[in-house]
Order: sequence, then C-alpha cells, then structure tokens
Amino acid sequence: MLRFGPTLLALAALASCTASQDDGVVDIAFIDQEPDTSAGPGAAPQSQRAIRAASRQGLVRFNQVGEVVPALAERWIVTDDGRSYIFRITEFDLPDGSRLTAQAVAESFRRKIRQHEGDSLGLDLAKVTEVRAMTGRVIEIRLSSPMPALLQLLAQPELGIDLERGEAGPMSVRREGDAVMLLAIPPEQRGMAEQSNWDEITRAVQLIPTQAPDAARAFSRGQVDAIFGGRMASLPLAVTDALSRGTVRLDSTLGLFGLDVIRTDDFLASATNREALALAIDRSGLVQQFNLGGWADTTKIVPAGLPGYTAEQVERWPGVSLEQRRARASSLVRAWESATSNNADVVIDLPPGPGSDILFAALQRDFAAVGIDARRARPDQGADLALRDETARYAGARWFLNQFHCSVSPRVCSPDADYLMQLALDALSPAEEASYLAEAESTLLATNLYIPLGAPIRWSQVRAGVEGFSENAWAFHPLFPLSRAPI
Repeated sequence: MLRFGPTLLALAALASCTASQDDGVVDIAFIDQEPDTSAGPGAAPQSQRAIRAASRQGLVRFNQVGEVVPALAERWIVTDDGRSYIFRITEFDLPDGSRLTAQAVAESFRRKIRQHEGDSLGLDLAKVTEVRAMTGRVIEIRLSSPMPALLQLLAQPELGIDLERGEAGPMSVRREGDAVMLLAIPPEQRGMAEQSNWDEITRAVQLIPTQAPDAARAFSRGQVDAIFGGRMASLPLAVTDALSRGTVRLDSTLGLFGLDVIRTDDFLASATNREALALAIDRSGLVQQFNLGGWADTTKIVPAGLPGYTAEQVERWPGVSLEQRRARASSLVRAWESATSNNADVVIDLPPGPGSDILFAALQRDFAAVGIDARRARPDQGADLALRDETARYAGARWFLNQFHCSVSPRVCSPDADYLMQLALDALSPAEEASYLAEAESTLLATNLYIPLGAPIRWSQVRAGVEGFSENAWAFHPLFPLSRAPI
C-alpha cells in the first residue's frame, strides 16, 4: 500500500519558493499508482522506476523522446542473422576504485533474468539464451531467434545493472523523507572526458511521490515545475487556467487500455454474452468525453503497424455500424434474460478519480443502451469487470500477448493462446512467428475476456522553461535529461 502522508510535508516545504525562481532544482510531483502485479513481486511504483533508471542504468537507456541511447555500453553491433547483440562497455572506476568489467555487468544481467522468471518481463526475455562476457569490456547476448525490439527491452529500468560496489548512474540519489534529490554524476566519473563548470551548467532534480489532487495544487501554486505520472483517472485535475495553458503534455502511447472480465458466471459465463459488452461500447464517444484529440480507440489487442506483425490490420466487426452492433448485443441480452429469468448486470472496478467517474458514466450509458445494468464497485466489493491500463515496454506484438499469459493473468487468459505463443517462440522464421502470434491474438479475442477500448491515456504537466522533457510512446520520462547535463 502506498503511503502519502509525509508527502504533504514535502510539498509544503516547497511553499516558501516558487518554481518560476531558478534555484537550480527541477521539482517534480510524481503521481504514483499501485504497481502492476503481473510485472512480478518486485514491481515498483512509476516514480521508483524513474529513480532506478536514473541511478542504475543498464547497457542502454531511453532519452527524453523515447529513443534508445548508449548507457553502460558505449556502442554495439548486431550480427546479420539478428541473433547476437555484442556490446562494448564504457571503462570507468567504481567508487571503491575497482574497474567496471563486462563480467560484473553480465553477472548482474543474468541475475535479473532469473529474478523475473514467471512474470511478464520474464516472458519478454524468453528469447535470451545466453549472456556472456567475451573480454574485459565486451558482452554478448544471444537469442533463440531475432528480436528487433531487444534494445527497447534492455532499456527498461528493471534491467538496470546492480553493482556490488556503487551505482551505475548516470545520477546519484539522496533521499530526504519521501522526497528524492538526484544529481548528474560528472562525466569523468562515468568514463568520459571532464566537463568544465559542471555544477554551474547542470540542475538537480527533486522528485516527490504524491497523489493527483496534491500534485495539481502544488503546480497551480507554483511550487513544482512539473507533474509526472498522470493517467485517465486524474486527467480532469490537470491545471488549465490562463497562466498554465499549453503546459499539459499528452503521450501518444502504445499499450493496453480496456476491461478485463474477472468473473465469468451468470450473464458473463459465455464468450458470446461477453461479446455483447464489447459490441455495446461507443469507443469514439469516449474520446469526446475526455476532449482528447488524436486518441486511438481500438477493438483489437495488438495495435496496427507494429514491426514484423502481419495480422490482418482491420478492427473487429468491419462494416458493422454501432447501431447494428447494439442491436446484436440487445438480442443476446434478451435471449439470456428470457432463458434465465434474471437481469443482466455488471459491476465495474475502476481506480478512484474524476476521470474514472467520466469513464464509468460513459460505460454505464453504453451498456444501458443494450439492456445491461452497470454499477461501480465499492472499495470492499467484488467486481465483474476491472480496468487494465498498461503502457508497452517495447513495440512488439509479443509484449501485448504476453500480458494475457496464464502464468501472469490467470483469470484473463487462454491456454490455447499460450500454446500458440510457445510455437511462435520456437518458430523457424519471422513469417512463421508472426503467423502464430496473429493466431494467438485471434484466440484471445474470441474468448472476449478482455474488452479493448484504446490506447492508455498518459499526461504530464510541464512549466515553460523546463528543458529535457518530451512526449514519447512509452510514457516514460527519464530524469537525467532534466538535469541539462550535456553528456
């Protein structure tokens, strides 16, 4: 359970100054959510992932626009068959004076793989067959088959290198209660040339985990320079007064945003009846409720246009209007109610927040249009449907389908789809792999245990003058670029 009490004190401590004053510190209020349990027992809130990425980088990392850039590895090559990645690590001394070695980095990475066995990140790493130090500075990662998105996966904070002596940087961390102060480590301590006037040209970054209402108040009062971690539930809290106009930044994300069917009895016992829910929803109408431009709604699990994915790039029920879909859904509801003498109803679990209130009102209206009564779950009440809201780690169909593997999502999964995913892993060619992945998606969709709505909604609020921030598809905003460090 997240604790927010001391955070109010941390925000209050900023009240004596305003973010418009250049005090050499970039103050960030970070809206934390409960971590996704499918990521494993060590899953961390998003603020902790950002801190980890800044202080314990891996072979590569993300820059502010979501591109993969060198980190501990200064360069790399990929063999022609796409099954071997060879990295040359940067030479520098650790705090105790010892040299960073490829062996230490390889051992840490192997520990990470073992640590994530059985969770969704472990499934993403399933193609890694060997990690070895070739020389004192060279590491090879071997794959069972090509994985074009491997570098994006290696940039995940969870795969940052844990060293026995010291941290890998590029920032140092000092904790002050719930607040965390991060400083860019001088380049000469990271194996690069010394930079003059380092302290004068860089900024400290202070991160304060908090709740959305407190973050919005702090930003409105000028106590913080930015809000990170905004989601659908908190979007209406974004500060949009005249002085703040233009500072709300929306990420065009890849990921999953939809409803899991977590109770499969009564009306929801059959896949056909569950499809009635999917048929009833006016997805384009959801965009209007949130006043979002460019939000991508979908009826599929895997979005169109991903590299190497050859599934038919059309939405479900092509050529069928919303009115026709709802007529079909209404007939299913009436048939079930006539056969059972019961009323079709569902209880929906959504996170707290004004955005969730808007989403629930829209879903309630859509379901009522086909004769289904929707109620919102109380905190202590079981639910039939629950929101799934996750951003992708990398641009690959395998990530989307791995989220529904029975080992990590036992209530919303298909053993048949898992079998197809294993066949895809063992495929002899990229075309064969893509075919199995497409079949796995079709199998999952046919269960109607997951009702896609669209792309995840992620927002930040950034004051003018803050450098090193950009929207990106991962909705992951690294802290190091905010320090203005040139290298």
